[in-house]
Amino acid sequence: MSKAAVFGAGSWGTAFALVLADAGHEVTLWGRREDLCATINEKHENPEYLPGVELPSSIRATHEPAEAAEGAELVVLAVPSQRLRENLQDWAQVLPDDAILVSLMKGVELGTLKRMSEVIAEVTGAGPDRIAVVSGPNLAREIASREPAASVVACADEQVASRLREMLHGPNFRPYSSVDVVGCELGGAYKNVIALAVGMAVGLGFGDNTTASVITRGLAETARLAVKLGADPLTLMGLAGLGDLVATCSSPLSRNRTFGEKLGKGMTTEEITASTRQVAEGVKSCGSLLALAESNEIYAPLVEAVHAVIVGELSTEKMMESFVSRETKHERD
Repeated sequence: MSKAAVFGAGSWGTAFALVLADAGHEVTLWGRREDLCATINEKHENPEYLPGVELPSSIRATHEPAEAAEGAELVVLAVPSQRLRENLQDWAQVLPDDAILVSLMKGVELGTLKRMSEVIAEVTGAGPDRIAVVSGPNLAREIASREPAASVVACADEQVASRLREMLHGPNFRPYSSVDVVGCELGGAYKNVIALAVGMAVGLGFGDNTTASVITRGLAETARLAVKLGADPLTLMGLAGLGDLVATCSSPLSRNRTFGEKLGKGMTTEEITASTRQVAEGVKSCGSLLALAESNEIYAPLVEAVHAVIVGELSTEKMMESFVSRETKHERD
């Protein structure tokens, strides 16, 4: 048993706390709201994000960052990607110097265009052997229900990745290790944007041919950017690429697909955002991914079109028309 801290008491942070607890670890869950932390400790449940899911006694919640981090061997970061930097600047001084920092976040920072592991390194000064990412087909509600699932834990240090793989392995959660941090992070960030596009197609009433086409071309677009930035193309065919993409694009539990469906049915970005506490990461990351693709001279028509819809420059109908009307070419071009 080791001590783990999870910073972020939303759906995924809480579900991952369960993964850690089931693997035999003592977990402290940091929450932004003191009242929610008190409720979690009193009822052994997170009623706002995972109602009906019983949390074991090995998970306790706190609003105090120092209390959460004290003695932690693992520090898991599970806050919205665009808020990581500001939060981490507040937490960095209380994080143990030897703790492994694990990112669950799937996004690219606006402005800097940095991946989450790069933000962690910049703010904390931690080396690549202390920074890892977890990515895969891991819908929070299904993980919390203890349905069988697999994922990838990636760290530039192969020994650390292998160690984390063993630490996270539980009765219902099977991690695989990797050293391809870039591929895992970009696969995770890009699939959210593709899920928005798939949701729009569903919201417009299109069927499986359309959604399968969007998923496949989205994967090709992801691979173009990821490989340019040094990723292993095989990563995009694995759990952190295709696996995560299929789950996020196919499930009604996916925030990004659901957000896209509402756009397809005529709601605006502002209306949807105001109607929920849940964060659809692709809404913010589509702008940073587009800028990242453009800065690397990567052809990215899907993320460009989704971003145009999100900011109100293009209708969902016109977006779908644009996919078909573009100039024909060889599939691998």
